[in-house]
Amino acid sequence: MALSSPSLGAHHLPPLNTTHHSSSPKLHFLHPPHFSSSSCNFPIIIRTATTPQTEKWRAQVSFFPAFLKNGRKDANTIKQELLQAIAPLDRGADASPDDQQTVDQIARKLEAVNPTKEPLKSNLLDGKWELIYTTSQSILQTKRPKLLRSVTNYQAINVDTLRAQNMESWPFFNQVTANLTPLNARKVAVQFDTFKILGLIPVKAPGRARGELEITYLDEELRVSRGDKGNLFILKMVDPSYRVPV
Repeated sequence: MALSSPSLGAHHLPPLNTTHHSSSPKLHFLHPPHFSSSSCNFPIIIRTATTPQTEKWRAQVSFFPAFLKNGRKDANTIKQELLQAIAPLDRGADASPDDQQTVDQIARKLEAVNPTKEPLKSNLLDGKWELIYTTSQSILQTKRPKLLRSVTNYQAINVDTLRAQNMESWPFFNQVTANLTPLNARKVAVQFDTFKILGLIPVKAPGRARGELEITYLDEELRVSRGDKGNLFILKMVDPSYRVPV
């Protein structure tokens, strides 16, 4: 919300000196050096002193709107920097160690201005997200020939049911669903329950199929998460209405 200063009308100015004569009192006005009384149709009042309280008030009014504006600008600028850095990396499959380090540094700058401090209490987390970058080699399937790698990966989360779902696209359409247990307002324990081979054949997940996920940045269009194995995940929102099977 923009802050605006109150109008500084004449009634806010300190009282001017007056000289009393037999008639009504007269006000003393000053004119700037580059004006003469003959060239001005009205006098100009100059305030020659300010109080510390006035200067403090002015500083507060001018500082806070600028701070809020720059904070928003910083987040958007960092997001664009992050998206540009990951664009040529094929979701991370083509990332060198230097590329990974660069992306991680930019992601940490974005995490520092995270507008959603408690993502597990926010409906911004709900829906279907597309994975646009990760350091997880098991998800990227870099040991497979490129034709046998998933073209697109999705992750869906529903906060109200504490359910999650990971989905692959062509060529295999594998899926897995999971139960989430909050560990704090931004971190969950993940227990996978059912795999679906080719998206059709259900297979019960073993008990060891579990992990943790921390949501470190969240807004309406972008999410950054970190896993318990040190992997970084960057996702964009594609369908906020999506529901995970219960």
